[in-house]
Amino acid sequence: MIQIVPDKDVVTKRIQIGKIPAIILTPAIPRDNAPGILWIHGGGYRTGMKEMVYFSRAMNLVKRFGCVVVAPGYRLSWQAPYPAAIMDCYKVLVFLKRHAEELGVRKDQIMVGGESAGGGLAAAVCMLAHDKGEVNVAFQMPLYPMLSNIDTDSSIENHGHVWNTRKNHAAWKLYLGDKAEGKVSAYASPSWRKDYTGLPPAYTFVGDGEPFYDETLAYIKNLQEAGIPAEVDVYHTDVHAFDMLLPHLDISQKAIDTFEEKFLYAMQHYFAENESAEIGVKK
Repeated sequence: MIQIVPDKDVVTKRIQIGKIPAIILTPAIPRDNAPGILWIHGGGYRTGMKEMVYFSRAMNLVKRFGCVVVAPGYRLSWQAPYPAAIMDCYKVLVFLKRHAEELGVRKDQIMVGGESAGGGLAAAVCMLAHDKGEVNVAFQMPLYPMLSNIDTDSSIENHGHVWNTRKNHAAWKLYLGDKAEGKVSAYASPSWRKDYTGLPPAYTFVGDGEPFYDETLAYIKNLQEAGIPAEVDVYHTDVHAFDMLLPHLDISQKAIDTFEEKFLYAMQHYFAENESAEIGVKK
């Protein structure tokens, strides 16, 4: 049983951004000019909560690298279907940009990440931010993301642990309603994106036996073909979110260590200036 308990080395602040509850995590000893990260929780768009950030990969980004993390409590699909979740998350991203200075965040290193459905929302938010031209995202971390409302070879007839075909179909149905089995906006299901030009560099990892294996690899391939630095590591497991649910396993430790190595590289190499990207003004 995973305990959702704040870490003594991380300061938690609970805020409201309009009607959206959010958690801000900062290091107990703040650092200047820290990367600012919008971290989005998973749960198939229908479950989960912002407090899941406490056992997500984002915690070590605060503790080890001094990052500031903002975790939104976006509306779940049973409360409000698409586009409520992405609009909530995007609003919090805008908040992160607008309040970067007071949060101790450098404006040229605003990043987005999340796991599972949160990974899908992370990808969608990066697309929306790029298209609106209001926030320039420096790096994205959509971990084992839920990207495709249409079955792929790995998501159809999948009986993996934690997540499977049946749960996937039910979750997309609740999120998209009657459009769950057809073509939708890439902001709803990012796999429908055609033009990946200009999206942020990316890193992710996924299990080879879980439903989201194929759509994760396709997402990274599409970014690479558009000239975007993007990488994916594959682990031999059918346990969805294995790093969060079974962190003691060797495979999880390897995934965690590699993720943090890739993040350190991104922190040293990826920047996206935001001074010229004013809210409400198309570039």
